[in-house]
Amino acid sequence: MATEVRRNDEAGRYEITVDGDVAGFAAFHPDGDVLVFPHTEIDERYSGQGLAKVLIGQALGDVRARGLTIVPTCEFVQGYLEKNPRYQDLIA
Repeated sequence: MATEVRRNDEAGRYEITVDGDVAGFAAFHPDGDVLVFPHTEIDERYSGQGLAKVLIGQALGDVRARGLTIVPTCEFVQGYLEKNPRYQDLIA
């Protein structure tokens, strides 16, 4: 199973693919140097495989590399941040 996370600016989301198929996404809305993350969704065919954790981890790595911060309104992103304090500095 080959996975990849990519930023899709046109759709306003980070997407995770499995063998080339979009398996889920984390939506974002830019507000200056801040990205608001309102929703994360994984297709039920891929549920329970830890893809949401991979998706959010790589999305937050990209946010950091771009020098941005986030507002995590999505419950999953909030939970991920609580369990991974190394990303606390990204919260606007």
